[in-house]
Amino acid sequence: MGLGDKAAALILADRAMAAVPIEKDALSGPRPIEILARVAARTGEPDRAIAALHKLLSIPYNGALAEGVPLTPALLRLDPMFDPLRKDPRFQKLTASRAPKETSPTNR
Repeated sequence: MGLGDKAAALILADRAMAAVPIEKDALSGPRPIEILARVAARTGEPDRAIAALHKLLSIPYNGALAEGVPLTPALLRLDPMFDPLRKDPRFQKLTASRAPKETSPTNR
């Protein structure tokens, strides 16, 4: 196993998810799912990456890379790890802004 070993990377991500399933550990379980999303995005597996991201965005989760920094659509838009997914309409939909609507000056 070495750098560029796509199959091994995906197998290890799957093993991590099996070792710490989200159903049994709501705090640590999402981390392997994020790792899978990152590995899948970088190795040309957009279906797996987007499915994992969809799951992560549907639950309360603080992200694997920085403690206390939640994984959000805004963060996904900025993270270069997900560059291979940028043109995928499913990724664009996932990362669409969910910011609150601004009030117009006349409504203040």
